Amino acid sequence: MTENLSSKGRSIETDSFEVIRGLLKGRHFSAEELPVVMRVIHATGDPLYEELMEFHPAAVETALRSIREGRDILVDVKMVEAGISRSMLERFGGRTVCLISDGDVIETAKAEGKTRAEAAMEKAAASAKGIGIVAIGNAPTALMKAMELADSGSFNPDLIVGVPVGFIMAEESKAELMKRDYPFISCRGRKGGSPVAAAVINALLRMAIEGA
Repeated sequence: MTENLSSKGRSIETDSFEVIRGLLKGRHFSAEELPVVMRVIHATGDPLYEELMEFHPAAVETALRSIREGRDILVDVKMVEAGISRSMLERFGGRTVCLISDGDVIETAKAEGKTRAEAAMEKAAASAKGIGIVAIGNAPTALMKAMELADSGSFNPDLIVGVPVGFIMAEESKAELMKRDYPFISCRGRKGGSPVAAAVINALLRMAIEGA
């Protein structure tokens, strides 16, 4: 992560962002949204994300407030958790929460014929306290379940980052998220993934620190 880079590494990162800036085609983003887009492009090496990223108008403001309040970040898989800067998150007293490997989640998924990602979201809604942001990079079923719970009022995260990748339900689940009135950050199409979800969160964490 940026805060752990050597001076040489920091210089390389700075140069990388200058290259990215030169590749942008001019799609309008707010001053708060652009750093998120650039961090995603940096993490993926794919400038196409300039065309794909979508933001609810209140997404970044809501996310920064949630982070600064020390609220936790619920992730769908360990790969997203591994990519998030723990040191930046801990500055505000927050932590990551990943329930997909919990024994009771696995048993519930088997018994009820659902995915572990769905069962993990249900457990989080029922029992996890202090969740501010949900970051989904892998499982479309996790995103669909998070929206179902949020729509019903039984789960009220401040922001949903929904960027699952793949060919089955990924594009459709993100399209559904973009119809919601509550704050979201997403990307259109089949692209996405754990690195994208982690990059979004890390960009928000960096902004929360720099604006603190």
